[in-house]
Amino acid sequence: MQAKTQRCLLVFSSPYMLQLTTRSIHTDAKLLKQRCSKLVDRIIRVDQAGELGANQIYRGQLVILGHTKAGKTIRHMWEQERAHKAAFDRLVNEYRVRPSALQPVWRVAGFALGLGTALLGERAAMACTVAVESVIVEHYNDQLRTLMCDEPPRCTEKVLLETIRRIRDEEQEHHDTGLEHGAEQAPFYHALTSLIKSGCRMAIKIAEKV
Repeated sequence: MQAKTQRCLLVFSSPYMLQLTTRSIHTDAKLLKQRCSKLVDRIIRVDQAGELGANQIYRGQLVILGHTKAGKTIRHMWEQERAHKAAFDRLVNEYRVRPSALQPVWRVAGFALGLGTALLGERAAMACTVAVESVIVEHYNDQLRTLMCDEPPRCTEKVLLETIRRIRDEEQEHHDTGLEHGAEQAPFYHALTSLIKSGCRMAIKIAEKV
């Protein structure tokens, strides 16, 4: 029995077994890196597309409401959204991420949503902000949990994490601003916001892949 144990120890401590173990470690590390890379690509692609759409929403709203009482507030939120998009544009270049192929669609859809809700009045425009930002904040929180999770693939991209966290906080401010400016008094508030939320969630799923 002792001799058999010694033979087993010799086999598992042999250079061949050590080589296999090393290969296994390198393979696992490579696969983990690939999974992390795909995750980061997906996150940056969809977030850039989302910020493009948000820019266009405020651009469309300002066409109608730019000279109204709400115009100053909308313009301030638009300026922040422009900074958000610029941040993800930099990440696209840094990580060499393929942008969403449907950027022209997001550009037109966002502008149309902003213009259409603004035509319904200031409160409807704010209701649009509340609906969009509630989905975006939830979306960013999901991404942060995924990036910081304990299970593989654990991707601790510091710059990306900090960018998402900072932008998430500003999007929450936009959501709260919309409520403060009477969003809930908009005509058909619940139907309008539910429709916008559904559209946003669908766009997120598509932009992650296309």
